[in-house]
Amino acid sequence: MSTHSSPLDCNCFAIRQAARYVSQLYERHMGEVGLTSAQFTLLASIARKPGVQMAELADAMVMDRTTLVRALKPLQRDGMVQADQQSPNSRAVGLTLTAAGKALLAQGVEKWRTAQAEFEQKYGEKRAKSLRQMLFEITAMD
Repeated sequence: MSTHSSPLDCNCFAIRQAARYVSQLYERHMGEVGLTSAQFTLLASIARKPGVQMAELADAMVMDRTTLVRALKPLQRDGMVQADQQSPNSRAVGLTLTAAGKALLAQGVEKWRTAQAEFEQKYGEKRAKSLRQMLFEITAMD
């Protein structure tokens, strides 16, 4: 670390500030279909792997299980996500999208594409791709 660094040169601060900025952009678009960007990501992750278990989804999302359960509650309450016990002898629960969840995800994908295009127009397509790669490398470090 440089001896001339200040606390405002903090990596965590910079990442969180950027995350808030980008989240606001995506939230504006996702809000048009009644989703938060986090809910959209959950729907997309469940759609990618129907039957995914809570623990696996929490790991993939880099969330603790309690936070994931809280995030899923409104999606389950509104009939978008269904949680089914995997087998009678197991406590494992698999998550799937309902028909309504699939329809909402399809609407969300359109808004996501618009948000993605807006971000890439502002930041640059190549830079955005490079940024994603760097950020995914951070979460793959462990």
